[in-house]
Amino acid sequence: MKISYNWLVEYLPIDEATLKITGNPQKIAEILTSVGLEVESLEKYEQVKNGLEGLIIGEVITCEKHPDADKLKITTVNNGKGETLQIVCGAPNVAAGQKVILAPVGSTLYPLKGDPFSIKKAKIRGVESNGMLCAEDEIGLGHSHAGIMVLSDNAIPGTPLKNYFNLYSDWVFEIGLTPNRMDAMSHLGVAKDVCAYISHHLKKTTKVIYPFKNNFKADNQSKPVEVEIKNPQDCERYAGVSISGIKVEESPQWLQNKLKSIGLRPLNNIVDITNFILHETGQPLHAFDLDKIKGKKIIVETLPDGTSFITLDEKERKLSSKDIMIGNGENEPMCFAGVFGGLDSGVSVQTTNLFLESAVFNPSSIRKTMLSHNLRTEAAVRFEKGINIGNTVEVLKHAAMMIKEIAGGKISSEVIDVYPVPREKKEITLSNFYLKKISGKNYHPDTVKSILTSLNFTILREGIDNIMVEVPYSNPDITIPADIIEEIMRIDGLDNIEIPSSITITPSIDAALIPAAQKEKVTGWLIGNGFHEIFTNSITNSQYFRKETLATTVSIINSLSEGLNVMRPSMLPTGLETVSYNLNRKNNDLLLFEFGKTYSIVEGFYRENQNLAIYLTGNVNETSWSGQTKKADFYFAKGIVDAVFSLTGVQNYQFEVSVSNELDESLTASVKGKNLAVFGSVNKSELEKFSIKQPVYFICFDWENLMSFNKKAEITFEPVSKFPQVQRDLSILAGKDLTYREIEELVKSLHLKKLQKVQLFDVFENEKLGENKKSLAINFTFLDKEKTMTDEEIETMMNKIIFNLENKLNAVIRRNG
Repeated sequence: MKISYNWLVEYLPIDEATLKITGNPQKIAEILTSVGLEVESLEKYEQVKNGLEGLIIGEVITCEKHPDADKLKITTVNNGKGETLQIVCGAPNVAAGQKVILAPVGSTLYPLKGDPFSIKKAKIRGVESNGMLCAEDEIGLGHSHAGIMVLSDNAIPGTPLKNYFNLYSDWVFEIGLTPNRMDAMSHLGVAKDVCAYISHHLKKTTKVIYPFKNNFKADNQSKPVEVEIKNPQDCERYAGVSISGIKVEESPQWLQNKLKSIGLRPLNNIVDITNFILHETGQPLHAFDLDKIKGKKIIVETLPDGTSFITLDEKERKLSSKDIMIGNGENEPMCFAGVFGGLDSGVSVQTTNLFLESAVFNPSSIRKTMLSHNLRTEAAVRFEKGINIGNTVEVLKHAAMMIKEIAGGKISSEVIDVYPVPREKKEITLSNFYLKKISGKNYHPDTVKSILTSLNFTILREGIDNIMVEVPYSNPDITIPADIIEEIMRIDGLDNIEIPSSITITPSIDAALIPAAQKEKVTGWLIGNGFHEIFTNSITNSQYFRKETLATTVSIINSLSEGLNVMRPSMLPTGLETVSYNLNRKNNDLLLFEFGKTYSIVEGFYRENQNLAIYLTGNVNETSWSGQTKKADFYFAKGIVDAVFSLTGVQNYQFEVSVSNELDESLTASVKGKNLAVFGSVNKSELEKFSIKQPVYFICFDWENLMSFNKKAEITFEPVSKFPQVQRDLSILAGKDLTYREIEELVKSLHLKKLQKVQLFDVFENEKLGENKKSLAINFTFLDKEKTMTDEEIETMMNKIIFNLENKLNAVIRRNG
């Protein structure tokens, strides 16, 4: 949220005691941060970039045609400092006797279009030029480039240009507003906090200078409008007034400057006034062309699903039966209440009579309309947070008088104020004990009373050990005693919270320590092997998933946008977003991992599951003189799975072929029927959603299942054997459908205690081997920890392996010779 310093100080009393604060933007920034309105930046605003710094007024003494260029002229210019400068100029309108804008050598120009550039001494077609005579677009003052800008005859040479134009400048606070501070979404709201801070810290009662004046009076009753609220639960209060005989035109410069300083583009005096009031008071207003209100009646209602409505942006939208609409006497929609206006009822340059609306709408209804129609307007944002229902009429009168003053016209009706069920103010009792407990500080009762009254709270009762207050309408979020304590602490200064001299804790054994330690262990191994950790959003787009997946997916009712509307049921899409982002920036070799949660609905209950997701694409090693690069593949992914299981102590796991909508050639690793991991290559249809054109391999560990087996693993120590290992290689010929896993399981089933390791080291396929045949080369490692093994022992075990391979798997042993 942007707050203008010049605008803000209009509401702050300035005297000798407060001037050191109110006269210093930096000091106000510090105060705002201290009271919980964190100032993220304080930047200078200038009507023209760089404020015409370095530019001066010059007077053209002579002007002659350039001897070597038809369109150039050689001028001599008085710079007002006793110097006459020779300047080559290409403007068609330059002439002797003119007062012009001179950019001397060394100055910098900031044109409307293009980058800034510095003026240097130069030779143009052989003639020396010592500066530049400027057009208005070259210095940011306008759009014309027809010729140089000629000033009035009374302009004095040598005068700094910024003094001549008296340009507007300001300081702008960028405030990171928290969602609960709707009371500070305006200049008056911020001014209230500054005054409360000054009152407390300077011990000087300081009150906001409110712009509301008790001078509203209807000029006539010629334009009455009837108002009907059909759904009081959606519209607590609706006020309006008619104004006739206005003229829609450009706003005065002071109003334009204020709006521009906070990043708003002036449109016309009526729209600018409603925007001004919005940012001044926090109350959104809407102006209707009164002559377009059929039946001279306003109806606040909802309309049937599918009703057509054309909005100000000329788009046709289909209404929901939950949208609050402002309709006319013929039940035709004119405006999304509190969100966006309609094309056929808005103010235009032809408007002479208008109806001005000031209302309070249901925050949740406004939010639903805003999100369902993707219309996030300044007004809607304020209504969804909650606004001051007590200011509805006061602000309306203030705006009406501004319109009368700036756009002319007459107030042509009394204020219509429909308020079916007046809202009661909340009453809260705060005990001194609870205040001390939460704040950690002993506040004197007078201090508490002073702070709360400066924030417009009403003291209802003061007891020996408590205080009862009435909450102002401007703070709808304050509902419990803890909220009152927050108000006291922030005005006292959040940086003044006392730090206790000692902290008492009770040591305990946390059951989460083991998973945390394993997570750190795995993270360290992955990073050490060239992986990068990523963090992606657990809220994602429902369009990434199939209908059958969405049936058990957690949907977000009030989503931030259409693209962030479900809690992710899978880690894959959010990871692929990161992969795509990197590939689009030519970062083609990626080893990424993420610890994150997935969400689902199981038998009517929400389920949250911790996962470790790994994404592989491109090369898995860097190009080097000592070796070639290697592409990520299925076997590299399987090696990662084996490594993570080894690190976490998981044993006796089995791999099984699995079917996945997201993956091709996928395997699932499990122990005792519990799935611990699934991995494979991401299928083409998934990659196309993210415009990824190279293979990506995905591994997802169910971290909670993994940790359940990790708890049972014991760390043991075993000394290095004194006796040597013995290795034997075996080459077999088998059918192409035989998997190495089948061979491995067969060998394990033989229970050869002295067999330490079985490893596949070569696979060969060729037509010469026979139809649908392949050759596998396997290494067997044997070890006897008690003695050196004999050839007879080894041959006995190898013969047992060979016999079973031949008889159970129909393998043929390939022998030399």
